Amino acid sequence: MSPSPDAPSAEPQRTTVHLLRHGEVDNPGRVLYGRLEGFHLSGLGHRMAELAAEHLADHDVVHVVSSPLERARETAAPVAAEHGLEVHVDDRVLEAENAFEGLPVAGGAGLLHHPRLWPKMLNPLRPSWGEPYQRIVERMRDAVVAARAAARGHEAVVVSHQAPIWMIRLATEGRSLVHNPARRECSLASLTSLTFVGDDLLSLSYSEPAAALLPQAQKGAGA
Repeated sequence: MSPSPDAPSAEPQRTTVHLLRHGEVDNPGRVLYGRLEGFHLSGLGHRMAELAAEHLADHDVVHVVSSPLERARETAAPVAAEHGLEVHVDDRVLEAENAFEGLPVAGGAGLLHHPRLWPKMLNPLRPSWGEPYQRIVERMRDAVVAARAAARGHEAVVVSHQAPIWMIRLATEGRSLVHNPARRECSLASLTSLTFVGDDLLSLSYSEPAAALLPQAQKGAGA
């Protein structure tokens, strides 16, 4: 006997959670802005956000989440508008805590001018300069699970920051959380996409919708 066409499918539903890093920030002082308020997208950053929205325009996005920081909400706005959705703010995808925020420490070289901060650099395994890596993973994992539940059978977009996105990627791939920040594969307005069948991870992929604009971006500290 064939099943009724109205009967629910026994097949697990496929859901994708896209982790979108925000676009370039207007940061003429080249400070590490971290969780500081008042740092908005630059003109280039807004174009990056629009390219990400265009990239996702034909995707089945039903849920959009953002970090509470301005640069993330401004990146989420065109994505949500493209799909007629509102942006849900989630503190769990906030930037990592960092003792160096507000200082011009692009690439780490600026730290040489602040001897009082040197003790913060003694333990890169934790790391000693900020939020423990494992804590970042735990809150990001909770946020991904929540987004997956909200978009079950469809797609969700979560706009966050480089460090949190990279940490959950390392954990998902079973890699060490200890890493060189300069080697993170998480460019501005990039997508780290987690696809699940039911609650089981099927695949992880990475893409750069704004790749053509990256050579124009300001080099230096960011998140």
